[in-house]
Formats: sequence, structure tokens, C-alpha cells
Amino acid sequence: MHTTDQLTVGEIARRSGFAESAVRYYEKLGLLTAARTAGGQRRFERSTLRRLAFIRAARNVGLSLDEVAAALASLPAGRTPTRADWARLSRGWRKRLDEQITALIALRDGLDSCIGCGCLSLQRCAISNPGDTARAGGPGAAYLPAGLRRPDSRIGGRG
Repeated sequence: MHTTDQLTVGEIARRSGFAESAVRYYEKLGLLTAARTAGGQRRFERSTLRRLAFIRAARNVGLSLDEVAAALASLPAGRTPTRADWARLSRGWRKRLDEQITALIALRDGLDSCIGCGCLSLQRCAISNPGDTARAGGPGAAYLPAGLRRPDSRIGGRG
């Protein structure tokens, strides 16, 4: 690989739209690989930009970092993934996207009613969730469609 084909962490961050800290974090998780210069500085191949674009798309679809790691691990080693490689990975998202679309439509259509959060502050909540029966469904908005109930990765988990 020529030196001009290698990008610094700052260049990768600027080109991908990710923060430098995110790039380093993804490298730590094994989602990205970097060579090191004699001085210990990271150098990334240009193909890292495609991996980061995949990570962003996968996260936007709702894949966890563990799922992203598994998907990236299925890519061939030793060569830049092809369009067919990426198409194969993204085919599995169709069902998830369809479920999320259905869930979002249900959320939109029922947004003014009780979502089972346990607040019981709306008159409608007393009808939809009498006595806070939704608490049996676990924490959070129990009546949200399943496709929209993901654990918050900022609160105790590697979402």
C-alpha cells in the first residue's frame, strides 16, 4: 500500500463524519484495523471509509455493535469488500426495516394515547393502563411496538 493510500485517524474522521474517538473505539472493538507507523501513529486503508459507512448504516437500522461486528467478520480477509459483499450483508436488514416501518406507523397512529410508561398522567392512561398493569411488561414504554423497543446503549449495555 502506498503512503498516499493510508489515512490518519483525523482524515478518516473528517471523511467519514465520525469523531476521532469513535474511530479509535471501533478499532478497539475490532471493527476497524489500522497499521502503525514507526512512531505509533494509526494509518487506515481507504477501504476503512466503506466500513465506517456500513457501521453508520447498520446502527441506523438498529443493529447492535455485536451484530455489526459479526457482519463485518463475515467479510473476506485480505481484500476490499465488493459491492456484492455489501449487498449480501444488507439483504438481512430488509425484514428488520419492514418491522421498524410497521412499528413506526403504529407509533405515529397511536402517539396521542397511552404508551404504557407508567406515568398515568393522561386521562387516556387510566383507560389504556388501569392500575399501571403495563409494569408487568418491564421497564420503559411497554406498549411501544417491539421494533421500537431497544435497550438504550447509554444506560448499561453495548447497544
